[in-house]
Amino acid sequence: MEQYLGIDVGGTNVKMGIVDATNGRISNFYSHDTASWRTSGHFIERLGDAIALQLVEHPEVRRVGIGVPGLITRDRTTLIEITAIPEIDGMKVVPDLKKRFPQHEFFLENDANAAALGEYYFGEDKLPEDYIFVTLGTGVGGAAIIDKKVFKGGGGNAMEPGHVPSKHQRVLERNIGKKELLDMANEMRAAFQGTTKLPADGTISTTGLVAAAAEGDELAKQIFDEMGYMLGDGLVAMIRILDITTILIGGGLSASFEYILPAVSERLKFWLTPYYLKTLSVKRATLANDAGLLGAASLCFD
Repeated sequence: MEQYLGIDVGGTNVKMGIVDATNGRISNFYSHDTASWRTSGHFIERLGDAIALQLVEHPEVRRVGIGVPGLITRDRTTLIEITAIPEIDGMKVVPDLKKRFPQHEFFLENDANAAALGEYYFGEDKLPEDYIFVTLGTGVGGAAIIDKKVFKGGGGNAMEPGHVPSKHQRVLERNIGKKELLDMANEMRAAFQGTTKLPADGTISTTGLVAAAAEGDELAKQIFDEMGYMLGDGLVAMIRILDITTILIGGGLSASFEYILPAVSERLKFWLTPYYLKTLSVKRATLANDAGLLGAASLCFD
């Protein structure tokens, strides 16, 4: 039974655990707040200390996968821009850890790319070897998996769907990121004349939006239609460029999946020809809160 150490580096917490390569079961889970490691000025050293404890308890583990929220070098060794943790920009993560743990292999990847790959190895659904993965949350991230490998692009940091042009002279995530979605919802609520359960005092939440849509609230459905419209147009561009027709939607806002899907599907059908539509599949990702950690572990597969 082969096992890997998966590490999900986030702006709030660093999570890690031992992952069974056969079934994705996570054991020895550990989480540490990112802030204290940042302020220490020794982030990689503290990360190494946590890794050391895991490896002492699991000496059979030889491969370690690490997902980070930002841009990395094309050779997957060094951090370039980690917006949520700027103190670690430029750090040579893989060489530094390899020096400390010479008997182990380390694999570094952008967290959205890692989560996308994790869906192939550990997700509930059987996936083809080529698919597009989009994360909806604070921003809009994404990845393309081609031949079971992360598509890197020319410089190593391809697939940033949140930064493609969208409506209102904005990029996509400035329209449907979490804050922007709620801003839009409150604006639509102020102009809405019908009956709705959504509050009019500017306090609409994503949880409240989903709950209202589940009860058939007309305004909530209109808000998700607008979100789905913009996401659908963005997906059309990705499908046309990559010629990939399996789409996974993940991230915290994927709870709205069934409510945005009608508008997404309408835009895809409007723009795409039968060549694409005959194999088109848009599904919700399945790994939920474990996506980051399992995604990191999936980097260890050959």
